[in-house]
Amino acid sequence: MLPDKLIIEIDKIIKTFSTKAISIREHPDANINYEEMPESEKKHSISLMRINHCGEICAQALYQGQALTARNPQIREIFEHSALEETEHLAWTESRIAELGGRTSILNPLFYLASLTMGVTAGVIGDKWSMGFLEETESQVSKHLGEHLNLISKLDTKSIAIIKQMKEDEEGHAILASQLGAVELPDVIKKVMQFASKIMVKTTYHI
Repeated sequence: MLPDKLIIEIDKIIKTFSTKAISIREHPDANINYEEMPESEKKHSISLMRINHCGEICAQALYQGQALTARNPQIREIFEHSALEETEHLAWTESRIAELGGRTSILNPLFYLASLTMGVTAGVIGDKWSMGFLEETESQVSKHLGEHLNLISKLDTKSIAIIKQMKEDEEGHAILASQLGAVELPDVIKKVMQFASKIMVKTTYHI
């Protein structure tokens, strides 16, 4: 059984980087007309959406690792569903970056591997701790997306619509994790996660 699981997870990794992400839901910006922006603001939007795309890569990897090691089948299903929504977020951000004429980060595989390792570790420790990682991750991501709504150009209504829907989804994940008995992580772990997030943000804004 374990080799089969491993094959499935490896297949997920390959698909993450070799195929275009697909969204079951309509893209949040589908019915919003494109507005021209000054070149400097367009570049800023590309960089912010590149950060958001990498963040979704990390979240997807985290949930894959947690689903792989979860003991409770219900918890495993929650992680798998969360990973599916992150795939939709990938599709939205990927599409928007391309529309703006930008590119995704070349560091995505590195951050994916780091997040997958964290997810597996959290799952091994225990489901309640794993849910704690889910809650804290989504809380940090939600806060981060809120900051982007203040930083991005008001002319970029398409990106704003995407970020708002992503923020709503992430907040829902955090609430669900809390309801399912997530353990609050020690401050030292939260700070490590925040530090890792800062590294990702600063590097993927440019690369």
